[in-house]
Amino acid sequence: MSVRRRTFIALAGAALAIPAVRSVAQDDADPATNAQAQSLRVLLGQGEAQEADRGFIFEGRPYRGTFARLNDGSIVNLVGVEQYLYSVVPREMSPSWPDAALQAQAICARTYVLQRSNPKRDYDLVPSELDQVYHGVTGESPAGRAAVDGTNGQVLRFAQQFASVAYSSCCGGHTESSADAWGGTAVPYLRGVACGFCNESPNYRWSDRLALGDVEQRLADRIGPLGQLKDVRIAGTDGSGRARAFELACDHGSVSVKGSTFRLSVGARVIRSLLISRLSVDRSAEVAIEGGGLGHGVGLCQWGARGMAIAGRTARDILAWYFPGTELAND
Repeated sequence: MSVRRRTFIALAGAALAIPAVRSVAQDDADPATNAQAQSLRVLLGQGEAQEADRGFIFEGRPYRGTFARLNDGSIVNLVGVEQYLYSVVPREMSPSWPDAALQAQAICARTYVLQRSNPKRDYDLVPSELDQVYHGVTGESPAGRAAVDGTNGQVLRFAQQFASVAYSSCCGGHTESSADAWGGTAVPYLRGVACGFCNESPNYRWSDRLALGDVEQRLADRIGPLGQLKDVRIAGTDGSGRARAFELACDHGSVSVKGSTFRLSVGARVIRSLLISRLSVDRSAEVAIEGGGLGHGVGLCQWGARGMAIAGRTARDILAWYFPGTELAND
């Protein structure tokens, strides 16, 4: 998953089948209840859609499947799970990467989809990093389609339920516990594992310098005025070494800020992960920061999957490493 913020959601439902309808009124029954083929509903948003050969066009971009128009005018793509994945896999992982890595990505993406169906909503997914990146036919690639076809119907399960999957670009050497990252009950297969496979990522180790005044302004924009910022310190770390809180020394006293809040305030592309090895403020009023990894670090490390695949590991091996205790099964 590149830099991706994933909301951790564990739903036991499966993706539901949807008929080829062209419009859905809010008072109608959920269209998922009357069809034969397994499909899902992707909210594309406001815009113009028109039928085309083997699908439709939305805002100039071709899509597989059909579409529904909600009462507010939004367009929902009704598409088969496997056809949806044709576009997702090469958007979430480079299609030039080894087959085993792409297959692991396909299984993760499919499992994520099957957690998300909710007949009480007008759609299951959005086509962005809030769920999974989906660009219709233009997002597809031969390697991505091959990975989807080669794993057709395969998902991760735990205790006879769909596993709750997450993935991010590079863990920096150790994946993160879901409970530490997002709170909630610890998940046995998302407790974090050592990863010695992602060191070829350009974000495996990184550094940056930030003007203290810029950090102060970005924090103020998100959490409110703090007064003049004088120092920034890591106030606590978790078992993987990631910062869970920061202490901000201001002219009015000290303020504690959650690690995730600090990262999002300053910028997720600036503080690429919370696996920070050095943080200091120098005499030039600049914050020097060094760290490792890119993203939240929970679940599959994509660069780690690449490294394992290059070393000859299979998709099954990769998933067993990052989601220990889960099993590969058919949906």
